[in-house]
Amino acid sequence: MWRICFLFSLLPLFAFEHNNNDLYSVRLNAARIDIDKVFLLVDKSDYRMYLYEDATLIKIYKVVFGNEDARDKYVQGDRRTPDGTFRILAKRYDNRWSRFLLLDYPNIESREKFQQRQARGLIQKGADIGGGIGIHGVEYASGIRDNYVEQRINWTLGCVSLKNGDVNELYDVVKVGTPVVIRP
Repeated sequence: MWRICFLFSLLPLFAFEHNNNDLYSVRLNAARIDIDKVFLLVDKSDYRMYLYEDATLIKIYKVVFGNEDARDKYVQGDRRTPDGTFRILAKRYDNRWSRFLLLDYPNIESREKFQQRQARGLIQKGADIGGGIGIHGVEYASGIRDNYVEQRINWTLGCVSLKNGDVNELYDVVKVGTPVVIRP
């Protein structure tokens, strides 16, 4: 865990070593990526997901969230995307969203923040922390298309959404256990 925290403290240094425009269109070859060294950084402020292999930024994806409120998730139903360090808990093909990468939200860190907020009166007693947060594609059956991602139209219930082609590519280069850091 300390290694991930150290790497994230250096991210601003790595993010500008590449021509970032190329990193949106590069095609990933899963066979050439060490999935044991992959981690994801989701930056809610710039609607981007950064895919790193060790300390090397190898791809940038455009993403959208539940709503424009970039604050941390408080309770189920607030449509906010949680902040914190998570891991991919499960991967599956999905009829609604093409692929779904379930995060381990709520994890220990999330539960502690939730309880602290309850103790301070910021969250009602008996409120539900929520769950089922993941990374997935768009929902074509509901009329939600890739242009939602391009135009930064937030539509999820708190998940991170990518274009379907992007989530399909991502699916092949992450594994169960891959770290995912989500920051405001």
